[in-house]
Amino acid sequence: MSLQSNAMAEQPSATQSTAGTALSPTRPFIWSLRRELWEHRAVKFAPLGVAGIVLFGFLMGLLRSPQKIWNDTNLSAAKRMQENIVPYGIAAAALIATSIFVGVFYCLGTLHNERRDRSILFWKSMPVSDLTALLAKATVPLAILPLVAFLVIVATQLIMLLLGTAAVAVSGHSVETYWAALPLPQIMAEALYGLVTLSFWYWPVYGWLLFISAWARRAPFLWAVLPPFGLGLIEALAFNTSHVFEILKSRLVGSFEAAFIYHEQAKAAFPFPQMDPLGFVMSPGLWIGMVLGAGFFVAAVWMRRHREPV
Repeated sequence: MSLQSNAMAEQPSATQSTAGTALSPTRPFIWSLRRELWEHRAVKFAPLGVAGIVLFGFLMGLLRSPQKIWNDTNLSAAKRMQENIVPYGIAAAALIATSIFVGVFYCLGTLHNERRDRSILFWKSMPVSDLTALLAKATVPLAILPLVAFLVIVATQLIMLLLGTAAVAVSGHSVETYWAALPLPQIMAEALYGLVTLSFWYWPVYGWLLFISAWARRAPFLWAVLPPFGLGLIEALAFNTSHVFEILKSRLVGSFEAAFIYHEQAKAAFPFPQMDPLGFVMSPGLWIGMVLGAGFFVAAVWMRRHREPV
């Protein structure tokens, strides 16, 4: 009798525990995000592949011309530093560009592909709302890709440092002098800051691509590119102005201009552009883009809820 009463007493608590787990607000989002990372392996492997290419090129350069990492002793300290950081800057730029490239094609394909192969019918049967699904998809280009890119940048540059140090030691030069002329923490800080600001700046681009991916029946790339390009072309032919093209250019390549200071005094003081977070936050282009990105995101959520499979 006591065993039966104990079992009956434990049953409600087990039911409550199960219900609490099922109703966890973050669980559907986490599983949706894991699904995106599992289905889109390029998020992880594309930066690693580019890092391998960068390291191969750096190593071939060292083997072909070991003395290229040791500059003329007549150079000033600032000039020597500028010469030394060029390969590290190329590595960071290549990986940042890779994260943008992967993010663009991810956003274009993620909603369109699940409509084309009709897997959306299965995913809509899951207890995951369209808003949660879109939040997970938007998190990939806005947070996951920049994080992966930064971690790969750090690992790549540390390996480059080890290879360069070995080349300096073999050539008989001072390792301490080489390290002093290579401000790796500053390079990494600039890369992290650039990735964070780039994510915010590209939010309307990713939002627009998600909307097109949810709306277009076929050729989402053309539908994403032709309307803004066509609008700019009409403006140029009708009014002989280029405001649309200037806006597009600013959105695609204007992030670093908004987030950094490139004046001559900053260049003379240090071989890096000066970070300007306050100027970036106060930039009207940032907030206009955030509003537009939110509008495109809401439209993408609505489209996913009502758009039929292709």
